[in-house]
Amino acid sequence: MEFGAIDHIDRQDRPIHETYESRLKLLELYDKAGFSTFHLTEHHFTPLGLAPSPLVFMAAGSQITKSIRFAPLVLIATLYNPLRLASEICMLDHLTNGRFEIGTGRGVSGVELGFFNVKEAEAPAIYNEAMDVLMAALTQDCVDYHGKYFDFANVPIELKPLQKPHPPLWYATNGAESAANMARRNTNIVTLLNATQARGVIDAYKSAWQEAHGAKGGGMPKVGIARNVFVAENDALARERGLFGNKAFYESLVYLWRKYNATHFSLDEVLRSGNETLITGTPQSVRAQIEEDIEKSGTNYFVARFAYGNLSHEESVRSLDLFASEVMPHFRR
Repeated sequence: MEFGAIDHIDRQDRPIHETYESRLKLLELYDKAGFSTFHLTEHHFTPLGLAPSPLVFMAAGSQITKSIRFAPLVLIATLYNPLRLASEICMLDHLTNGRFEIGTGRGVSGVELGFFNVKEAEAPAIYNEAMDVLMAALTQDCVDYHGKYFDFANVPIELKPLQKPHPPLWYATNGAESAANMARRNTNIVTLLNATQARGVIDAYKSAWQEAHGAKGGGMPKVGIARNVFVAENDALARERGLFGNKAFYESLVYLWRKYNATHFSLDEVLRSGNETLITGTPQSVRAQIEEDIEKSGTNYFVARFAYGNLSHEESVRSLDLFASEVMPHFRR
């Protein structure tokens, strides 16, 4: 079982630069603790995400880490010029000495897409074209592409990624059909669903991957689940602080929905769902909960979030320390 760490860098009741400093210090600790990959989300115009450019933050993080890999979950490819995105991905692949991986998506928030004058109904088609151009720019010497949304004529490609033919790919999904499509493309995935729901997504992925790639003898990509985690010396304290962090995190999640009346989900409903996947407790309790999630979901990759809501830097560091010293070794054995 490999472990990853994920962050939204959601707004806190403190100056933004202090949040950035805290998250970079945590990133150093993830690296030292042996987490395989650091994931960062992209959001715009919302307190849910203070990292509207994940690549900028990851470029900074690459210079203070040695081993951990970087995989955005996700870069909203719908909002980029794909040629520029390809160039920046290549830069980061070299800056990290081949530790960068490419996570992309079309964007899950219609409100955020709308601020960029992208119609939600057109996002899937724009995304597909953007990915065609991106992958061409990463693997070919010249891009000649003529689509509905992007039109490029004989563009010479000077900058190529360090990893050949390109860095590994990632996708975030809660759907079985999209998971199966990603499996056929040999793409890593992560889902936020609870373990029972995640099982359907993960089974669909594994079935499609075995059919498409099983006979080739390679290893299956990562098929992960993500969880907010809080570890403490006793269960009651851990639950209290985990719920405290979760509340502010999910308030940020629904901020744009409520402001623009964009969904029928209430904060209470979202919180209830989020609390179902929150993992808290002593190291022993957390180990048991993770074991249960692994067994129920069939995952081969566990992604933990230690900083969320208004948890203090010290609380996140202590939770991470207990997780790294008393939870991770159990699964590596």
